[in-house]
Amino acid sequence: MFGSRGIELKTPEQLRAMQRSGAIVAEALAEARAAVRPGVTPREIDALCERIIRDRGGVPNFLGYHGFPATICASVNDVVVHGIPGDTPLVEGDVISIDCGAILDGWHSDSAITVPVGEVRAEVAELLRVTEESMWRGIAAVRQGGKVGDIGHAIETYVRGEGAYGIVEEYVGHGIGTALHQPPNVPNFGRAGHGPKITRGMALAIEPMLTLGTIENRTLADDWTVVTSDGSWAAHFEHSVGVFADGLVVLTAPDGGRAELARLGAAYAGD
Repeated sequence: MFGSRGIELKTPEQLRAMQRSGAIVAEALAEARAAVRPGVTPREIDALCERIIRDRGGVPNFLGYHGFPATICASVNDVVVHGIPGDTPLVEGDVISIDCGAILDGWHSDSAITVPVGEVRAEVAELLRVTEESMWRGIAAVRQGGKVGDIGHAIETYVRGEGAYGIVEEYVGHGIGTALHQPPNVPNFGRAGHGPKITRGMALAIEPMLTLGTIENRTLADDWTVVTSDGSWAAHFEHSVGVFADGLVVLTAPDGGRAELARLGAAYAGD
């Protein structure tokens, strides 16, 4: 069923089906993380993720999406999002954002991690830490009766307290379910108490993207790869989250988000 503003609302059983789709993506990303090392190419990581998704009965939802040519988005260093996996080997000190999604039984999942390649500069390691933590702060702000703006406000408030990071504005989180991208948009900045109301049955992909410099960016000639205008490095983390009557389940986290939700004082609905 659809609620106000065309937002798709799922039953608890449907959210659990999304969690099964999310488990496939979680496994693919765990294997991808383990595979990241100097000398490996993004195309090899892409092939690994596609194999895992298909072996588990899923279908890669990025592959062919508006013509996208791969299973994952592989965004290296100054690439913010939508990097096309290629044959240039990763080198020590790089970072790679791996964004991955799957369809299982008609339900989509979507998640992203940014992984250091060997040892990285301290400021880059801190960028990754702040980006991932800001995602969890946004997830913990999801509450029935709250507003979507609460999520972006929580992300922005945390990031501003950690340093002079750029919060990318053009690319935002989104609803997810029977399609990869659905209403509502979930910006990574904004005012609390604004935007669509959060209700049970919603599923949201929350995905902050931060840079070490400007938030300005441009798209390369391949019409996909988005890079920072000043060449500063970027990081991207994402989880899909389901809203149940008694709390949240992080649909793409191996433990449903239990540990992180508890740390941040948010209700976990996985039991």
